Amino acid sequence: MSSLKESFSLKNIGLAIVFLFFMLGGITHFTDPDFYVSIMPPYVGYHLTIVYISGVLEILGAIGILIPSLRQMAGNGLVLLVVCVSPANIHMWMHPELFPDVPETFLTVRLILQVALIILIWRCTRAPVLAKQAG
Repeated sequence: MSSLKESFSLKNIGLAIVFLFFMLGGITHFTDPDFYVSIMPPYVGYHLTIVYISGVLEILGAIGILIPSLRQMAGNGLVLLVVCVSPANIHMWMHPELFPDVPETFLTVRLILQVALIILIWRCTRAPVLAKQAG
C-alpha cells in the first residue's frame, strides 16, 4: 500500500513539473517571442507564427494534463511538441558560436534534458495499468 501512495505522489510531482515547465514556457512565447525566434534554424520559415503557435500548444498541453480524461492525449501532444522543437535545440548545439551568451556545456546538457523531459511526460501522463485479479 505504501508503494502505491509513493507512486501516486511521484506521479503528481512529475505532473507538477511538466505543468509548470510548459505553462511558464508557453507564456514566455508571448512575453519574449524574440528569444524563441532567435534560436530557430534559418531553414524554418514563419518564425514568429511558429513561436506563437507552439506557445499556445504548450499552454493547452499544460492545462490538458491536469484533466484526467485528457491527460494521456495531452501528454502525447506534449511529447510530439518536444520532438518538433528539437531542431531549434540541435541548431543551437551545432552552432554555439551564434549563441555566445550560452555556455556550450549547457547546450549539450539541454539535449540530454530534452530526452529526460520526454520520458517524464510519458511516464506521468499514462493511465494506470490495473492488475488482473486472480480468479
